[in-house]
Amino acid sequence: MKMNESLHAFDFERQFNDRAALEWFKQNWGAAFVLSGVYVVVIFLGRVFMKDRQKLELRKPLVLWSLSLAIFSITGAMRSGWYMFNMVQSRGLQESVCDTEFFSAPVSKFWAFAFTLSKAPELGDTVFIVLRKQRLIFLHWYHHITVLLYSWYTYKDRVAGGGWFMTMNYTVHAFMYSYYTAKAAGARVPRPFAMLITLMQITQMIMGLSFVGLLYLWKHDIHCFSTMHNIIFASVMYLSYLLLFSVFFYQSYLKRSGDEKRVKRE
Repeated sequence: MKMNESLHAFDFERQFNDRAALEWFKQNWGAAFVLSGVYVVVIFLGRVFMKDRQKLELRKPLVLWSLSLAIFSITGAMRSGWYMFNMVQSRGLQESVCDTEFFSAPVSKFWAFAFTLSKAPELGDTVFIVLRKQRLIFLHWYHHITVLLYSWYTYKDRVAGGGWFMTMNYTVHAFMYSYYTAKAAGARVPRPFAMLITLMQITQMIMGLSFVGLLYLWKHDIHCFSTMHNIIFASVMYLSYLLLFSVFFYQSYLKRSGDEKRVKRE
């Protein structure tokens, strides 16, 4: 019996047609470039439109939006995490990194597809930032575009490493969107919680780079399918994220705390 057959899958997960999903992404993954282009235009036009207008609160829509993504991410983290936990426990680290059954296993195939597709609607995060006239940093829109492009590009090839990459992202987003929900609802969330989320993101990038490195070492193994194009794309993406999130953490928490202490002394 295969490992994935020993895991309980719900009917909707088991009945999901992953072959049709694969075929759709093979034919339409290039649409990610169109979506990215539309996204940039909407951001630009939205900022121009809001320049001389009062910001919109949009508190209730933002709570519902963040809550929906939080529930989705929590569920995805639990289902994909359960698959990866069992993979490591039964087959070891190398098999878990080199695994490609994640895209077709009954318990995880729906969540692999849902994860990839979700990178398009997640662009809506930026619409709220623009309409509420909040600060839009480079990291935010760069991250959204590159994750969308990489996820759609990778799903069609079903290369090794996808299970880890998706599970890590689901998990971080589960905390992140829960935090956004609480903030949008007006709850006072302790500052350390925001710091913890950024540290989780930095850790995710370090682990992502580590897994990419292992894929490079093991890519000649017949059971560890990947391509140099994907490995290079993933390496550049994770390294750039690591640098940008580290700078963000320093400027938002370490530097700001230092500046606040100096102001108090003066």
